[in-house]
Amino acid sequence: MATVPSESRPVAGLHGDVEVVLDRWGVPHVYATDRHDAYLAQGFQAARDRLFQIDLWRRRGLGRLSEVFGPRFLAQDRATRLFLYRGDMRAEWLAYGTGTRDVVTAFVTGVNAYVEWASQDPGERLPPEFAALGHRPARWEPEDVVRIRTHGLLYNAEQELARALTVRDLGAAAEELRSIREPHTELGVPDPAALQHLDDSVLDVYRLAFAPADLAGLPGAGAAVAPSGSNNWVVSPQRSATGRPVLANDPHRAVTVPSLRYLTHLEAPGMSVIGAGEPNLPGVSIGHNGRVAFGLTIWPVDHEDLYVYELHPDDDTRYRHRGGWEAFTVVEERTAVAGGGEEVLRLTFSRHGPVVHLDTGARTAVAVRAVWLEPGMAPYLASLEYQDADDVDTFRRALRRWGAPGVNQVFADAGGDIGWQGCGLVPRRPGWDGALPVPGDGSFEWDGFARLEELPGVRNPDSGWFTTSNEENLPDGVGDRTPTVTTDWYSDARHERLTGWLGGDAPVDVTSSIRMQGDAANLHGRRLLDLLAPLTGMPRHAGEWAALQEWDGIESTGSRAALVFQVWVRRHLRPWLADRCLERLGVDAERAKAARHRLLRADTLFSDLRPDLRMLGMFDLSDPGDAATLRDGIDETLDAALADIATLLGPDRDGWTWGALHRTDLRHAVFAHDPGAPDDWRSLPPVPRAGSGDTVGLAGHDDSFNAVMGSSFRIAVDVGEWDSTLVLNSPGQSGDPRSAHYADQLDLWAAGEAFPLAYSRDAVEEVAESRLRLTPVADLRPAD
Repeated sequence: MATVPSESRPVAGLHGDVEVVLDRWGVPHVYATDRHDAYLAQGFQAARDRLFQIDLWRRRGLGRLSEVFGPRFLAQDRATRLFLYRGDMRAEWLAYGTGTRDVVTAFVTGVNAYVEWASQDPGERLPPEFAALGHRPARWEPEDVVRIRTHGLLYNAEQELARALTVRDLGAAAEELRSIREPHTELGVPDPAALQHLDDSVLDVYRLAFAPADLAGLPGAGAAVAPSGSNNWVVSPQRSATGRPVLANDPHRAVTVPSLRYLTHLEAPGMSVIGAGEPNLPGVSIGHNGRVAFGLTIWPVDHEDLYVYELHPDDDTRYRHRGGWEAFTVVEERTAVAGGGEEVLRLTFSRHGPVVHLDTGARTAVAVRAVWLEPGMAPYLASLEYQDADDVDTFRRALRRWGAPGVNQVFADAGGDIGWQGCGLVPRRPGWDGALPVPGDGSFEWDGFARLEELPGVRNPDSGWFTTSNEENLPDGVGDRTPTVTTDWYSDARHERLTGWLGGDAPVDVTSSIRMQGDAANLHGRRLLDLLAPLTGMPRHAGEWAALQEWDGIESTGSRAALVFQVWVRRHLRPWLADRCLERLGVDAERAKAARHRLLRADTLFSDLRPDLRMLGMFDLSDPGDAATLRDGIDETLDAALADIATLLGPDRDGWTWGALHRTDLRHAVFAHDPGAPDDWRSLPPVPRAGSGDTVGLAGHDDSFNAVMGSSFRIAVDVGEWDSTLVLNSPGQSGDPRSAHYADQLDLWAAGEAFPLAYSRDAVEEVAESRLRLTPVADLRPAD
C-alpha cells in the first residue's frame, strides 16, 4: 500500500472496520466488510465533503428553511411541503425493492455520525457556511431521503400551462410556432372552459417548490431551473477502437459550486460499484460495477397533469367531482421560525394532488397530479436496484423498479453486449394525451401505468451503437402498445450531431468520447443561416452578413461569428419573427403585444432553434415581397445586435468573441456577497464557454448570456478495462472552500479534459492521497 497521511475515527453504527482511500482528485474509495458499512461510510464521507450542500438540500426539500433562515422563506416552505411524499411509508419502501430501507438507514447513520463528530468542534470541523449563517446542521431520518421529491428533473406542468395560454390567447396555429410537438398531431382542446381563467400565476407555488434556496440574494438564484438536457451513447466492440464496448454520459444540469454530483467507489463482499450519484443519496446512478457500465439521460415522460376545478358556489372548501361536491383535504403544520415564534402552514389537497392555485372570484382551483408523488418515486434512488447487475439482461430487468424521472438508460457489459431502455412510470390517459390542463370533475383520469415491457428498448442494435440526447426516439409502431410518453421532446440538434459522428468511419474510444462531449458545432444554427443564404445586398451590414454566411457553425470561444449569431438570433431576430408571424396568423396587434412573450419562452433561450426555423418557414424566399421583408428585417435586427454587442463588450471589435461574453461565473451561494470572505470563497475564476444550448457540448445561457447550464460531470467508460475510464466532476469533489478539492478540477473542465477513474486496488493505491480508517464504537453497555 502507498504510504500516505492517515487517520482513524470511531463511528457509531459500524459492524467492522472501514478503510476510505481518498485519491488525488478527492474521490473516496470505500473498502468495507459488508454492504451496511459501505453505505454508512458513503454517508459519512458525503457529509465530510458536502455537508452544507446536503443539509441545505434537505432543509429546502422538507420545507424547513424558515426554521433557520427566518420568515422570508415561509412561502417557499409551504410550497415545498405541498410536494412531499405523503403516502403510506410501507408501500414507499417496498416499491424500491428488498433492502432499500436498510441501505438508506445506513447512509443516514453515516451522515449523522459525521454531523455528531463535526459538531464537537464546529469552528474547525463544520463547513464555514454554518458559522456565517449562524446555525448548525440537522440530524437526518431515513424517511427524509425518500419523502423529498422536488429535486428531480420534472417540470412538465410548465409546458401544459404555456400551451394552454398560447392556444387560448393566440390560437392553435401560434402554438405550433411556440413548441414543436412530436409526433405531430392536431392539438385537441379537451375542454376550452378549463383554460378560461388560467394565467401565468397559476404555477407560482409550483415554481417556488422547485426553486433553490436563495440565501445570498444572487440574481436569478431563486428562479426555477429550466429544462436542459444530457447526452449518452454506447458503442459495441465492433465499432470501438479497442474491441471493447465504450459507454459515455454527460448530464446537463445547472453549473454550480459545489457540483450537483458526487463521485464515490464502494467495495464490500458481493458489491463493487463506482461512479457518480447525488451527494444526498446512497449508491451510484452513473458508472459501472466491474461487470456492467450504465449511464442515463432524461427521457421527458409526461409525469404531470394540471386539473382545473369548479368550486362550489357557496363553499370554497368543495369542488365538483362526478356530479357531486367533494371536500378538499386540508393539513395544517406548525413550523418554528428563526427570530422567534411559530407559524401554521395550511396545505390543501384534492383527490389528484396539491392545490397550487385558488381563485375564489372565478370559482376555480388548480391542482397538480404527478407520477413522482406515487410510492417509490424518489428521484434516482431506484438505481440501487441495478448496481448488482451481472450483464445487460439483468440490468434491464432491474429497471422495472425505476419510476422517476423518466430516463434513457444505456448499458454495456464486459461480454460485449450493449443496449438502451426508455424507463419511467408512464400514465395511461384513456382518450386524452396530457398536453393541456383538464377539468378535475372525473372526466379525465389516469388508468394505471405502462409496464417496462411496453416501453421501447433495444439490445445489440444493428448499427453497433446507440445514443440519446432527450430527443424524440420512439421506434415506429411503439404507439400501438405504449401510452403516450410525451409530445414535448427536446431539440434533436445534439442527437443529429452525435449520430453523424457515431455513424462515421472513425472508431470510438474514451478519449474521443470525452472530446465529443465538448463539441461546439451548432447544426441548427448553420441550417438557419443556410435557409437565409439566398438573401443578399444588406444595405448596412453586408460584411457582417457575409461573415455569418461563411461561418462553419463552430461556436468556439474565439469565434466572433458565434457571438454575432447568438446575440442576433436570441435577442433580436426571434422577437422580430414572432411579431411578423403573429401578424400573418391574423392575431390583432393588441393581442399580439400582450401575448408575444409566449413565443419567446424562457427555455428556448437555452436549447431550441426549431421554433425559429419554423417561423422562417412562413416566408417564401422566391416571393419578392417576402424576400424584401426578410432582407429588411435581417438588416434591422443585425444592426440592433451589433449595437447590443458594443454595449455588452465595448466598441473595440477586436475583443468581440463568443468567450468574452459567454462565460460561467461560479459564485458561492453564501459568500458571493460577503465582502469579508476571501476572494476564492466568493467566486471562482470565470470560464469562457464554447457551445450553446444547441451543441453537444451544451453550454446553455440565460438572457444575459451567462453560461449557467452544462455538463460539469462527464464520464467515458472503457468497458472491461475499467481503470481506463475517464471522468470529470467540476469544479471539485468538495463543497468546503477550504479544501484542496474544492476547485481542483475547474481547469480540466475549462480545457475539456478528464482524468482516469481508478478502480482496481492497485490503481487506487497509485493515486492515493490520504487514508481514513473508520472503526466501530465499542459497546460500553453492561452485560445483562
